[in-house]
Amino acid sequence: MISIEPKNLSLAKLQSYLQGAVAPRPIALASTISKSGKPNLAPFSFFNVFSANPPILVFSPARRVRDNTIKHTLINCEATREVVINIVNFDMVQQMSLSSAEYPEGVNEFLKSGLTQMPSDIIKPYRVAQSPVQFECKVNKIIPLGNEGGAGNLIICEVVKIHINEAILDENGEINPNKIDLVARLGENWYSRAKTGLFEVEKPLQNMGIGVDSIPIFIKNSPVFDSNDLGKLGNCNSLPTKEEIDIFVNQNFALKGVLSSDDVRKIHLKAKAYLDTNDVLSAWKVLLAKEI
Repeated sequence: MISIEPKNLSLAKLQSYLQGAVAPRPIALASTISKSGKPNLAPFSFFNVFSANPPILVFSPARRVRDNTIKHTLINCEATREVVINIVNFDMVQQMSLSSAEYPEGVNEFLKSGLTQMPSDIIKPYRVAQSPVQFECKVNKIIPLGNEGGAGNLIICEVVKIHINEAILDENGEINPNKIDLVARLGENWYSRAKTGLFEVEKPLQNMGIGVDSIPIFIKNSPVFDSNDLGKLGNCNSLPTKEEIDIFVNQNFALKGVLSSDDVRKIHLKAKAYLDTNDVLSAWKVLLAKEI
């Protein structure tokens, strides 16, 4: 067995061990609003429920390891003392991941992720319509755990209203674990789906995706693509050029037949086949081949 003192590890290695070992962790998709009224949305896996009476949730936006900066979520919670904790299920996992990209201040992650903002009843931050359970919360206390990169900030929230999608309830009015279809976070790109086990989601942090708001309407309105497909497409940081698309089409003889049919559904199904294998760039090439 390897035995290590934390002080002898690099911060990146220590964080990797912690996140890989203490897992799977539930995900809080935290919606806040700035003092000037700009919405913000970001996921956090340092999160859990800590009390039922009063109902208390705690999550922790950590200081960034690379430059010791703090996140907009923390700034907004300090300023307004309000937050909505939206629970994440499998149907929205790609869009949730996309919302974690470090877009500049003022950019609305609801628009970038394609998630729908809806008004809360008691507090100002918006809820995520796609979330199966949404907790409107008042911030009771914020506890900084350190001043260096990687240090957490415990945000202790008291739930003031709960919204539950009736579709996830069983005949007794209890939350059905199969219907809610929760996902949880592990280390690196790994997630766990409660119903089926491990899967990967590519991190959007290094290269900010174009966002779901930049996907053409004819793609967003297609019945072929679900929310996770749109999240994958939005996570692409740049679209292929005409030259790249032409080369791709010329090298794929079978694809030429699909494109020449003018059957939009058939074209979209071909693109979805690429998305299902996480080949997002090829999916974009198929979708744009007749548009460029």
